[in-house]
Amino acid sequence: MAKMILSMDGLVLKEIPLTKERMTLGRKPHNDIQIDNLAISGEHAAVVTILNDSFLEDLNSTNGTLVNGQPIKKHFLKNGDVVELGKYKLKYIAEQASPVTDAADFEKTMVMRPGMVRPAPEPAAEAKPVAAPAAPAAASAKPVGGDTQAGLHATAAAAATAAAQPAPAAAAIQILNGANAGRELELTKTLTTLGKPGLQVAVIAKRPHGFFITHVEGAKFPVVNGKILDAQAHQLADHDVIEIAGIKMEFFLKT
Repeated sequence: MAKMILSMDGLVLKEIPLTKERMTLGRKPHNDIQIDNLAISGEHAAVVTILNDSFLEDLNSTNGTLVNGQPIKKHFLKNGDVVELGKYKLKYIAEQASPVTDAADFEKTMVMRPGMVRPAPEPAAEAKPVAAPAAPAAASAKPVGGDTQAGLHATAAAAATAAAQPAPAAAAIQILNGANAGRELELTKTLTTLGKPGLQVAVIAKRPHGFFITHVEGAKFPVVNGKILDAQAHQLADHDVIEIAGIKMEFFLKT
């Protein structure tokens, strides 16, 4: 789990685990991270955490927010980044390496870069059925003294636990307007970035129980089925229509 280490003048004050999807920082008591100092705005900034990745957003604070000495409005946090709020510093520590930390691993702004999208698939007639993976053969288990029964029970329990975990369905998005209309992109990455940097950016996160879209950058929030989203992650349903940076696209599950 990622965390932030709050310090002032080199003295560590406390460690703050990022346990919520969205945590606010500010002077007022209702903030998740309260810093009672007049240099800090009532609601100064927010940290949005999606899986193992965190984004920092300045909430139009009076004195601004710095990361590694540079003023920011939106910033993708990397391990070791230092956030400055007045005299206070928050060091971001990603304790678990993220599979999408490197920018090259993102599906980069596919709406604005045709090279990142691929043509719509050929008719389904060419698709070939894929056999389900065979379960491990019980006959391969060999008795090992008195532990055989316990081992079988443990194997059965592990299989039941694995079966209980819902696997996310395969999904894709298809562009509905603009130069790339009709093209689609499969959502195979843990995080897929959509939009245009500097204008409007959102991410679709692939989770065990579905696909979720979250606003990352820009004054305007994504629109799903004509409804403007808020700062919280929104679970996508089959055939939802998303609008971001002037481009409409349809999210659909693949069978």
